[in-house]
Amino acid sequence: MAGRNDPHGINRDIRDDFRAEIREFLGTRRARVTPEQAGLPAYGGDRRRVTGLRREEVALLAGISSEYYTRLERGNATGVSESVIDGIAQALQLDEAERIHLNDLLRGAGTSRPPRRRPAQQRVRPAVHRVLDSMAGTPAFVLNGRGDILAANHLGRALFSPVYADPARPPNNARFIFLSPHATEFFRDWNQVAGDAVAMLRAEAGRDLYDRRLTDLIGELSTRSEEFRHRWAAHNVRMHTTGVKLLHHPVVGDLDLPFETFPLGADPSQVLLTYTAEPASPTQDALNLLASWAANDAIERSTPADDSEPADSSEPAD
Repeated sequence: MAGRNDPHGINRDIRDDFRAEIREFLGTRRARVTPEQAGLPAYGGDRRRVTGLRREEVALLAGISSEYYTRLERGNATGVSESVIDGIAQALQLDEAERIHLNDLLRGAGTSRPPRRRPAQQRVRPAVHRVLDSMAGTPAFVLNGRGDILAANHLGRALFSPVYADPARPPNNARFIFLSPHATEFFRDWNQVAGDAVAMLRAEAGRDLYDRRLTDLIGELSTRSEEFRHRWAAHNVRMHTTGVKLLHHPVVGDLDLPFETFPLGADPSQVLLTYTAEPASPTQDALNLLASWAANDAIERSTPADDSEPADSSEPAD
């Protein structure tokens, strides 16, 4: 990650960080593809020292020289053509998210200094807040690439009440997943959710290796969670834009919620996340109950407590 050799970024060639990421990413991709999967004879048999592809085998499949691929895997990314990237992506059987990630890393390795940019927008525009509030029967959130929950409507906050129980602000999905003792109960498919969270953080790191908030979050999770460290070392990346989330809410029980994410065009670092339920399903009934519970809870919290002693009507007035 950024700053692995110089956390303050003073007199440092930032390409070293990207070169290290390229080396580790391509190395892990080679290790998962066997010669048989690539359609190559497994020369060496039991004497092979690697379980996956050798560098020269990747080069053969990609149609480039072994020396060129070796330099590329070491981070020498100057002038890499699209055709070479295509060949490597096919040889290593990269999916769309992995190819985008490789492109991000190669682009970063060709940059001598961090690009000057304004910090990613954290403020959610009022118009987006109005959209959230208009979706009364749908839990809806605005998140950034780090998994921070920047805004939510009333039902969204009720649905993710265990996440909001963490006093850290903004609430963060990855922090809850790996650091909260309640995460494995809340996410019924915790293993899948954990893998997706790390893969999305890894993809975000490839896009911006010098986001201070992101590196701080990854540092915190790496320090406090062995499970996170293990998954982070795998260098998996993923785009996770639709699917079904399996939750167990402490008030209404199990919910099977299809979700969709929508990029916010004016705020490219933010996405709108929505959850819906199949009509007339047990999940829809649970979501209706959750909405009722959330409304009653809001009324109770908004009603001021009366701590005064009630008047005794038997007392004569002065």
